[in-house]
Amino acid sequence: MKIKSVQCNNYRKCFEIDTAKGSFTLPFSRAEVVPTVKDKVKEVFVDKEFGREWIGYRLKSGKEGAIPLDAFLDYNRDPEYLTKMLLHRLTVDALQKLKGSNFTRRELARRLRTSPAQLYRLLDTANQSKTIDQMIKLLTVLGYEVDYKIIREKRKAA
Repeated sequence: MKIKSVQCNNYRKCFEIDTAKGSFTLPFSRAEVVPTVKDKVKEVFVDKEFGREWIGYRLKSGKEGAIPLDAFLDYNRDPEYLTKMLLHRLTVDALQKLKGSNFTRRELARRLRTSPAQLYRLLDTANQSKTIDQMIKLLTVLGYEVDYKIIREKRKAA
């Protein structure tokens, strides 16, 4: 996903971006370099050098900051983004558990009834075309049970 445009909303004290999936906001307080009443945002832009996945901004004092698209998605609790983050965590956990096991990758692929190439795709943290179901099967074959909790989320103060 790419950022189409960005605006600075001094009244609401937030950055606003537009993407193909819609608009997202992020409060100034979540930025690394926080704009203030005395040091307002002078310029804000979509950073093309980072593939339109970051915004950059400059304050009147000359200080500069940058914010990735992921910060907007995480703050706004985008379901697709959160699913990708869960898959990434499950993949990292599977890689750690694999290091501590006696399984060869071939044996693991055989037990999963898949090809070694598919197993390598499952273990690739950058691959996002896998499912949570596949990762649970992998962890189960490694001898682990995946437990989950459903808890009410506590919103972080802005």
